Amino acid sequence: MALAIINSIASWILKKRIHQIELFLKYPHEVQEELLLSLLRTAENTVQGRKYDYPSIRSYVSFAERVPVSTYEDLEPMIEQTRKGEQNVFWPTQIKWFAKSSGTTNAKSKFIPVSYEALEDCHYKAGKDLLCLYLNNNEDSQLFTGKSLRLGGSKQLYEDNNTFFGDLSAILIDNMPIWAEFSSTPSNKVSLMSEWEAKIPAIIKETMTENVTSFAGVPSWMLVLLNKILEETGKCDLTEIWPNVEVYFHGGVSFEPYRQQYKKILPKADFKYYEIYNASEGFFAIQDINGSDELLLMLDYGIFYEFIPMDTFGTPDQKVIRLADVELNKNYAIVITTNAGLWRYMIGDTVRFTSINPYRIKITGRTKHHINVFGEELMVENTDKALAKACAIHNCEIKDYTVAPVFMEGREKGAHEWIVEFVTPPASAEAFRQSLDEALQEVNSDYEAKRYNNMTLNPLVLNVARPGLFYDWLKAEDKLGGQHKIPRLSNERNYLEQLKKMQANSLSADLA
Repeated sequence: MALAIINSIASWILKKRIHQIELFLKYPHEVQEELLLSLLRTAENTVQGRKYDYPSIRSYVSFAERVPVSTYEDLEPMIEQTRKGEQNVFWPTQIKWFAKSSGTTNAKSKFIPVSYEALEDCHYKAGKDLLCLYLNNNEDSQLFTGKSLRLGGSKQLYEDNNTFFGDLSAILIDNMPIWAEFSSTPSNKVSLMSEWEAKIPAIIKETMTENVTSFAGVPSWMLVLLNKILEETGKCDLTEIWPNVEVYFHGGVSFEPYRQQYKKILPKADFKYYEIYNASEGFFAIQDINGSDELLLMLDYGIFYEFIPMDTFGTPDQKVIRLADVELNKNYAIVITTNAGLWRYMIGDTVRFTSINPYRIKITGRTKHHINVFGEELMVENTDKALAKACAIHNCEIKDYTVAPVFMEGREKGAHEWIVEFVTPPASAEAFRQSLDEALQEVNSDYEAKRYNNMTLNPLVLNVARPGLFYDWLKAEDKLGGQHKIPRLSNERNYLEQLKKMQANSLSADLA
C-alpha cells in the first residue's frame, strides 16, 4: 500500500511538468530566442562576454555575426584555465566539474565543463522529464513501486586543482538528488567503482534482491550486464528475476543492432523501450511517444540550438542556421550554446528532423563518423538499418561492428571493409555479405549509385570477428565501461587495422 501511494504521488508531481513542455511545443522559436538572450545577459561580464561585447548583442543575427562557431580545440585554452581554478572565463557561476570524454575518435581526453545550472536545469530536469513523459503515456505504470537498475560509466571522480573530473555519469551520480538515489540501484558506491570487471559482480549482488521496474544505460554495455545476470542465475529471461520490470531507458548508441537480442531476454508483450539523447555537453532529446523511433527536441534546458547542413559541412560554403530554418529529412551537424559556457560549440553529432511541428529528430551519426571517401555519404543510421535487414534475412545477431574504406590504388576500385562480431552468426558469411551490400544500396542511394555495375565501388569486404574481439580492443584501450562506444564508421583505416591485427595475433597464438 505504501509503495502504491508513493507511486501515485511521484507520478502526480512529475506529470505537472507537462504544461511547461506544452509551452515550448507551442512557441518553440520564441522560447529559443528568449533563452539565447538570457544566456548572453548572464555571461555579459565573463572574459568571453567582454571579448565579444555580449551587452550589445540583442538578436540572433548579431550573435551569429560576432561569435564564431567553435570546436573543442578552439575552447581548450579557456577550459584549461578554468580547470586550474580560474573562474568567470566563459560562465559566471563556479565551474568545478568537468565531464571527461574521449568520445569515440580521439585518444586525447576532452574535459567538458559542467555548471550547477547544467546539472539542475538540464541533466536532472531531463531525468524528471523522461519520467514525466513516460508516465503521461502510461497511466497504469507502477514504476515507483520498485527501483531503476542504472548502469553508468566506470570511472571515479578525480580531484585536480580544486576541480573535479570524471565520466558524466559519475558526476551526475555524485551530485544526485535524494529522490533519484532512493529510486535507483545499485548504490552510489558500486555505481562509482572504477574497475569494470569487478563492478559487474558487485552490481549483480546488489540488484538481484531488488524489485527492479526499469533499466537505464547504454544498450551494448547493458546487454553485457543482463546476459551475465542470466548466466549467473541460470534463468531463461529477465522477467523470471524481475517480474515487474516495465521499461528500458536507453541512449548512447543506436538501439537497432541490439533490438532482437533484448526481445529474447525480455519476452514481455507490453514491455516499453524509451530512447534518450544526452551527452557530456547536455541533454538534448527524449522519446515522447510509446513505440516511436523519433525524439522530441527539448527546448528549455538552457541550450540554444543551431545546425549546419551536412551537404556544406567543412566546405567554404558551410552555413549555420537556427531551428526555425531547418528542413525535414536533411542531415545536420548540431551546434549548441549552453548554460555551462559552451558558445556555438560543435558537439560532433548529426541528426535529421522527422517533424517540425513539434521538432522531432533522429540521430544519424557523427560528423567524424561517416564515410564519404567516394561521395557515398554513408551515415551510421544507414549501416545500422542495413545490418538489421541482413540479420533479419539470415536469422543472426550482431554484437559490434566497424567499417572503413578500402582506398583506390592505381586502377583498383575502392570498397568498404567491415569487421563484424556476431552473437549468433549466419549460416553463410558470404550470403550475409551479399545481403548486407544489397541492404546498404536500398537505404543509401549515393552508395547504390557508386555500386552500380561496380562503377566506383566494388562489393563490400566482410571480416567475421572472433568472439570478444571488440571487448578486448576496448580493454586494451582502457575503455571498458558504460559510456565508451565502438567507432562505427571512419574515413580512415586506423581502428579497422588495429582490430584486424589483434585478430591475426589471436589466430597466431592459437596455432602456436
